[in-house]
Amino acid sequence: MSNLEPLIADLALILICAGVMTLLFKKLKQPIVLGYIVAGFLASPNMTYMPSVTDGHSVHVWSEIGVIFLLFALGLEFSFKKILKMGAAPIIAACAIIFCMMYVGASVGELFGWKEMDCIYLGGMLAMSSTTIIFKAFDDMGLRKERFAGLVLSVLIIEDILAIVLMVMLSTLAVSKEFEGTQMLTSILQLGFFLILWFTVGIYLIPMFLRKMKPLMNDETLLITALAMCFGMVVAASSVGFSAAFGAFIMGSILSETVEAEKIEHLVSPVKNLFGAIFFVSVGMMVDVNLIIEYIVPIVCIIIAIMLGQTILSTGGFLLSGQSLKTSMRCSFSLTQIGEFAFILATLGTSLHVTSDFLYPIVVAVSVFTTFTTPYMIRLAEPAYNIVARILPKKWIEKMERNTSENEEQETDELRQCWRSYLKHCAFTIIIHSVLCIAIIAIVSYYVYPIIIELLPDLWSSVVSAIIAIGACAPFLWALLRSGTETEEVNKLWESGPAERVKLTALGLLRLALGALFLTIIIGMALPKSGWYGIFAVVIILCAIFFSPHARERSEKITQRFTENLTERERKEE
Repeated sequence: MSNLEPLIADLALILICAGVMTLLFKKLKQPIVLGYIVAGFLASPNMTYMPSVTDGHSVHVWSEIGVIFLLFALGLEFSFKKILKMGAAPIIAACAIIFCMMYVGASVGELFGWKEMDCIYLGGMLAMSSTTIIFKAFDDMGLRKERFAGLVLSVLIIEDILAIVLMVMLSTLAVSKEFEGTQMLTSILQLGFFLILWFTVGIYLIPMFLRKMKPLMNDETLLITALAMCFGMVVAASSVGFSAAFGAFIMGSILSETVEAEKIEHLVSPVKNLFGAIFFVSVGMMVDVNLIIEYIVPIVCIIIAIMLGQTILSTGGFLLSGQSLKTSMRCSFSLTQIGEFAFILATLGTSLHVTSDFLYPIVVAVSVFTTFTTPYMIRLAEPAYNIVARILPKKWIEKMERNTSENEEQETDELRQCWRSYLKHCAFTIIIHSVLCIAIIAIVSYYVYPIIIELLPDLWSSVVSAIIAIGACAPFLWALLRSGTETEEVNKLWESGPAERVKLTALGLLRLALGALFLTIIIGMALPKSGWYGIFAVVIILCAIFFSPHARERSEKITQRFTENLTERERKEE
């Protein structure tokens, strides 16, 4: 009789427990995620009356793959364009809620004397409501088409994005083990740089690749190609110090802008469900009943903090974003739970060995309780509003209703609209093209120059490297200098008077200065002690690029291709 590998036996046990529990929870009309957690508890060594998993390390590796697939699938459902179309209200509400709940969570941890990293991670866990559970609750209760439900789901999308950023920041903090403003700012800037770089290059290259390969693509090849891109980005993200989940999310968000997005999402779904189930089962395996009993007081306090914090502080966040009191309360009462990202953050803290062992089962216990209470809290919102409306002075209620963004919007005059349009274009142009220039300079310095120096003498290798860098940067430098300066809005502003001309000239000089800075860096690489000759070379090259029809043509072609790729899915759906 052949010996069965422990991993195969463990997988059989996990899937059997998960299958039975998910069917049971489906019958009871409860979230399937809770069924996975119960299945994990039954399959864990903590449950002495049943067979248990023997190869915990392999299950942990599989659960990490599950996190990658969960974040990849989340990215496929996400769109940066949707964020821009949402307006300010969901962004203001989400930021206010996250900061307030992080403070509440950290304060509860400090109240019990927990160490600093436990408090910080607890704050992050309490700040993220469960997209899956709320979505399912709205669906079951027939509230998906309600205005407040749309606002809640918009806030959840913002929270998911901020959760990714929070994961990166907490990872950085875990490595440094201390708060250091400069290091944290550097990490945020690094995050923004790679986010813009990967998204811009990905949107330019990947849709074009998928179009050319479409005749060769069936379901199998498309699935393998999408997963190859996902894990390739995971490796790229890990190599520059970010989490694997962040890389998976970025690739998912890039693919979400392609015409193949829905098909990829459909093909990836079974794989995501399998590995996602293993991840949630591994969460359940961390549950220790003895620890829960020991920490029952902190668990109850955290549950109370979530209920009161979300209902009171989140209501304030929605009011701050311009919503009415009734809408704000309906939104905030829907957010009184923690879910997937709390588990992911707890896993991150455990894998980095920066959080205590008791934090994981505490978070799971809190999540289970708050998940069960979600439908009841949603139903409780309207009666709670009626009570508050009776208690508060009528003038307060009228003022909150009058200030709501549902009823009144202020229109800007034509001149302000022109400035808004031009400044928005300038901001995108400067940020995106600066990131691309920096990336090209870095690639030439670290990868191209070492190859050339082996073929040519030292001086000539530096000159050739500089020429390559200038040639590659030329279309992006042209866009940085001149893109958007010949539009109708700019002409109207220029004709509006001397004050507007001064502002436009100042912006133009800023763009020229940035272009000169990048050229100075490139010339400095080739001729480090050039002095006035270097300044003269920078001015000549800057003027050549500014007036170059070839650089303009290349820049416009690249911009047109990028725009077409970014809007291709929308055009196909029309």
